[in-house]
Amino acid sequence: MPFDFLACPACGAKVKDYKNPLPTVDVIAEFPEGIVLIERKNEPFGWAIPGGFVDYGETLEHAAVREIQEEISVELAEKDLRLLGCYSDPTRDKRSHNISTVYVAKATGTPKAGDDAAAFAIFPIDALPEPLCFDHARILSDYRRKKEAGEI
Repeated sequence: MPFDFLACPACGAKVKDYKNPLPTVDVIAEFPEGIVLIERKNEPFGWAIPGGFVDYGETLEHAAVREIQEEISVELAEKDLRLLGCYSDPTRDKRSHNISTVYVAKATGTPKAGDDAAAFAIFPIDALPEPLCFDHARILSDYRRKKEAGEI
């Protein structure tokens, strides 16, 4: 079965092209000193919440744990993830329409840059670097507001 167009079930001919948004996950990894952000190795360049694309057949939670391991080499358990929210603005990523499910988790260990990260740093929420990629300024604003309200 093709994934980029609708095919006639009888003959297999292309009937209609279609595109679906791509699911992604991001994880705000909390340390006592602040949150981890990565400096992206690939375009778009800038600082970002660690995360990435969900693989076919993978749950959002498993993708979040896998991506945080790949991006900053920190182990998290799925049970430790807390949902911050879902972000679906079609313009949030200039590369394609991506929908991100954003989690928050307390992290331990020593992070190190990996995968798509050129570097990483831990920032207090009131001293974030610029530029922030995608819609991560909005996400981190929501995080700060909900954290201060005791909602997460």
